[in-house]
Amino acid sequence: MFGIRSWHLSLGLFAAGLMVGGWLVANGDRVSTAMREIRASFGVSTAYAQEAKAKPSPVKASARNFYAPNSEDLGPDEIRLIACGTGMPTARPKQAASCWLFELGNGDKFLFDVGTGSAERIAALQIPYNYLDKLFLSHLHTDHFGDLDALFVGGALAGRQKPLRVWGPSGETPERGTKYALEHLRKALTWDLDGRKGLTDPRGYFLDVTEFDYRGKNQVVYQENGVTIRSFPAIHSLDGPVSFSLEWNGFKVVFGGDTYPNKWFDEYAKDADLAIHEAFIAVPDMIKKFKFTPQSALLVGTQIHTAPEAFGKVMSRIKPRMAVAYHFFNDYDTSPAIYEGIRTTYDGPLSLAIDYMVWNITKDDIRVRMAAVDEDVWPPQATEKPQLPDLSSRIPYTAEIAGGRLDVKAENQIIYDAINKQYGLNEKQD
Repeated sequence: MFGIRSWHLSLGLFAAGLMVGGWLVANGDRVSTAMREIRASFGVSTAYAQEAKAKPSPVKASARNFYAPNSEDLGPDEIRLIACGTGMPTARPKQAASCWLFELGNGDKFLFDVGTGSAERIAALQIPYNYLDKLFLSHLHTDHFGDLDALFVGGALAGRQKPLRVWGPSGETPERGTKYALEHLRKALTWDLDGRKGLTDPRGYFLDVTEFDYRGKNQVVYQENGVTIRSFPAIHSLDGPVSFSLEWNGFKVVFGGDTYPNKWFDEYAKDADLAIHEAFIAVPDMIKKFKFTPQSALLVGTQIHTAPEAFGKVMSRIKPRMAVAYHFFNDYDTSPAIYEGIRTTYDGPLSLAIDYMVWNITKDDIRVRMAAVDEDVWPPQATEKPQLPDLSSRIPYTAEIAGGRLDVKAENQIIYDAINKQYGLNEKQD
């Protein structure tokens, strides 16, 4: 699968073959198969194909086959899904860990998981953080919630002026549940949060946690504004992980989290428009690339996670409009084994996910593209006027530390004078 850096796209067309979803296809009949795979599985939508037939203009913009954040309206009967993390626990520049952003045509936005490294991908989309206040956790491995602190604190600094709302499963014991984890995460951030008091808008530095029973079968865990989100058990490492389905306006999109193939996904994910499910890295590559022992690779790759062949069987049973495989390092030398393993048991529409992949889902089409993002991104404009800091809430330095300051008041006063004049203020130094 190709990657993206800055505003550059790369789609490899070679004399010897064609790269499709990370799979190098030989010439001849398999190239024809690959072209059909691109159309069905990598998003040459009907609308785009028709637009592309028009004669190019020397002065007008041509149709894009990539997604530029904040450049396209979302239709009232459309879902946009963006992969903000598709990789493994060891996040890397090319792939963060699990994170998925759902944008609905009614204006709602939902994050599912926020794994290590994913906060950077979220920032790259330039979405006001007030719109990113709803997070659903599939389970409590760090590759699924390891950037929650960054989303929580960084999002508040960058314009989220409301609590971060988090839904997550209980555990077999209280200390293995979402509520316990987030209470202790907030305690771990005590110094961070105390150090921001009286300096910035305080409204975003709160967590609103809803813990639900991980054993619930297709239970409703969220229902607002015409959106219903359900959970059902998953099988992974310990009791506690769940999968989710999001239902809105006749659509159903399912996110499996991490799970061994199970009867609940088989029942509740049937006929989904889009079904996201892990397809773990092939066992031989775990041994070769991760240096696992064969015993560990077999256990992790086939018993704790879902092997590509098993992923294919799951999808052949539930028959989604499109299947999305993730949770592997999507490289030229590892994705072929995953693709070929899946194709032994499933022949339907398929995406091998990579960070910044985008799916636009309508009743008539599922268009799949890559996002082109700006690496020099700054926080987007807040949706509400910032609240002034409450200076009385600041925690002072001790006399010993305050006494260590150098005298730079004269230099700072130049800055104060300029800002006061520009904004009509009368701010004074400490």
